Amino acid sequence: MNTDTMAPPSAKHRVPVPAHVPADLVREIDIYALDGIEEGVHEAWKKVQQPDTPPLVWTPLTGGHWIATRGVLIDDIYRSPDRFSSRVIWVPREAGEAYEMVPTKMDPPEHTPYRKAIDKGLNLAQIRKVEGDIRAVAIELIEGFVSTGQCDFARDFAGIFPVKVFLAIAGLPMDDAAGLNLLAKEMTRPSGNTPEEQGKSLQTANAGFFAYVAPIIAARRGGTGTDLITQMVNSEINGAPMAEDKLLGLVSLLLLGGLDTVVNFLSFMMIYLARHPETVAEMVSDPMKLQRGVEEMFRRFAVVSDARYVVEDMEYHGTQLRAGDLILLPTALHGLDDTQHENPMKVDLSRRNVAHSTFAQGPHRCAGMHLARLEVLVMLQEWLARIPRFSLKDGAAPIYHAGIVAAVEDIPLVWEV
Repeated sequence: MNTDTMAPPSAKHRVPVPAHVPADLVREIDIYALDGIEEGVHEAWKKVQQPDTPPLVWTPLTGGHWIATRGVLIDDIYRSPDRFSSRVIWVPREAGEAYEMVPTKMDPPEHTPYRKAIDKGLNLAQIRKVEGDIRAVAIELIEGFVSTGQCDFARDFAGIFPVKVFLAIAGLPMDDAAGLNLLAKEMTRPSGNTPEEQGKSLQTANAGFFAYVAPIIAARRGGTGTDLITQMVNSEINGAPMAEDKLLGLVSLLLLGGLDTVVNFLSFMMIYLARHPETVAEMVSDPMKLQRGVEEMFRRFAVVSDARYVVEDMEYHGTQLRAGDLILLPTALHGLDDTQHENPMKVDLSRRNVAHSTFAQGPHRCAGMHLARLEVLVMLQEWLARIPRFSLKDGAAPIYHAGIVAAVEDIPLVWEV
């Protein structure tokens, strides 16, 4: 979201603190405008996670909701759909209720057959088949600017590479990317200064996705193509063709996931590497460290913060929760939790027992994780083979955006030719 559309702090929309929320658990945290975000999204989230921060805090901003601040809670809530439902997974609540993509807003057992359908197209064996294509896209992009000694990484690589790969897997033209990217941004960082405005923004973007995929679904029904959408459209759910509304939600979700998350992950990662040449040198000198270090990257640069809906009144980690409460799960706070990782802000390629929820956990663990891991590995291999030393241009000031998926732009990189 553009920071110039955000309300000033004094004008932020607040809701009253509910009676069951103790005053000492209240923190003013706006997921879409984090304090200190000019230093970085992960740095801003880490400021929330102080040694004395309770494991659950409550914010009156973005409609009022809980925030889990420790990895053990984030992990457990993701794994417990019987207590923490996916029926509303966006904050504010108005945006979550407008969100219509499946199966992310379903719980088991309804969720299970839809997840199996997605896994048919995105399982590890299927993804390995397209490694050559992924590598070719990375090489083509890097070769396009390597001789110039500079690029805007977000614009010239991250914003194109995973999008081009995913649209090819889905059998869609790259020309559609710009319009789909605008919709994706309104889904994950909806504009507006009140929950109602953000809900309307998300509803409009959701409808935009459905309008885009409807004719594609119709054209591929009964088809024999090997692209991801044809596989999804012709999947059966409990022995019957998938319902139209579920197809719209499922295909839209695939596009949303492929257009925003890896794009921004790559950008956060490269800002760090540009500032830490010693880590880059370690990767260049030892290809196995690079390969094993990909998981450490995912720990360090998680970008998603979605929510769960409390199913019934309960006490959880000493805190009273009420049915219908929402709990935000900033996945960055699992990977950056210093009770689980020593010096968590540092990328340590030798780190063992890397724990994170970057791909979520449990039944909703990200179906695209195999593709994401391969894209990051291939990108690093091909980049470092051609540009083994690089840095941020003097005076660079990346622009950070918080939200359901965090984002960053303006990343000028330079290197010697």
